[in-house]
Amino acid sequence: MRQHEIEEMRSLPLFAGVSASHTVGMLRGSFLQRFPAHVELIREGEPSDFLHVVVEGQVEIFSAYRGRETTVSVLGAGQSFIVAAVLLDKVNLKSARALSPSRILLIPAEAVRHSFGEDAAFSRALALELAFAYRSLVKELKNQKLRSSLERLANWILQQNAEAGGRGRFELPFEKRILASRLGMAPEVLSRSFASLAPYHVEVEGPTITIGDLEALTTLAKPLPTIDDSKT
Repeated sequence: MRQHEIEEMRSLPLFAGVSASHTVGMLRGSFLQRFPAHVELIREGEPSDFLHVVVEGQVEIFSAYRGRETTVSVLGAGQSFIVAAVLLDKVNLKSARALSPSRILLIPAEAVRHSFGEDAAFSRALALELAFAYRSLVKELKNQKLRSSLERLANWILQQNAEAGGRGRFELPFEKRILASRLGMAPEVLSRSFASLAPYHVEVEGPTITIGDLEALTTLAKPLPTIDDSKT
């Protein structure tokens, strides 16, 4: 990795408070690569040779079984994946691919494990990554088991609207088939769920979603901090 790339990567949240020697040591042996959309980054069942950090773009975490596929999560800039597999030196339990043109930092697994045992700040950063991932998993499990497909979609729309500035109008960040898989439903169920939101004044035109009555949609969704608030 070039020196200017090392300096750029040192600003990632993963390295906050980590000693310069450990940070530079890890980064010198790392790779900063650009990937086009739809390229597979890791494959389920294969060794976890690198810790992956999304620098730019979006990455879909997914799993497949007997011709069926499900989206586990969608990650953005600053987020890491396969942390647990790297620390435990185990195979990947999921696959990942770039949803959009992306820049990914690949840190050798051995370097990660070495710094995890040597630098308290780096250990804390990875522990926080794992803690947030665990809490996200619990929230997603509750979301899937306690809500109908319509309620899941309504809450997702509210979250996306808030992230887009609360303007009542935003563009889908990825294809509808990815959204359907992310919300745990078939594409045709997603289409019916969008249609069922019409009485709540939600309009869908291509990739654009418009919320005409935020209060009505919120009444339907009944968002809960213990499921929907990313800060909780």
